[in-house]
Amino acid sequence: MIEGVKTKKLIKHCDDRGYFMEMLRDDDGWLASFGQLSASLSYPGVIKAFHYHKQQDDIWFFPKGNAQVVLHDLREHSPSFQQTEVYYMGEHNPISLFIPREVAHGYRVLGNEPAMILYVTNRSYNPEQPDEYRIAFDDPVIGFDWSTKFR
Repeated sequence: MIEGVKTKKLIKHCDDRGYFMEMLRDDDGWLASFGQLSASLSYPGVIKAFHYHKQQDDIWFFPKGNAQVVLHDLREHSPSFQQTEVYYMGEHNPISLFIPREVAHGYRVLGNEPAMILYVTNRSYNPEQPDEYRIAFDDPVIGFDWSTKFR
């Protein structure tokens, strides 16, 4: 092996919705400053929502498939407090999305193919002190309707 080159065996955590995989973590020691790069695959129609973080920022990208991404601002001192925004991301609209801490986020897979999300965070997941707070996908305060509407 060439000096300095490193490999890492990736572990998939699978369930009936798809899988989750940590691709790179700051404690891997590969980069001087970094949080975590992760990948997750979800099957058609799956809704993964909502959750937020108090210390973690996210950057989302969907390289495969398409998703409806929903954000809801929980930051009381923000000018957009309690606003909800929808983004359509994926193969048909390849964008990266920065999600600040204390903004609830989730997504629904669109179409008939699985969607893969790659996301970068400014800190690694710590199972002993998870910075992850859940809100039901159908929370009445957020009031988002996940159904597809035809005009």
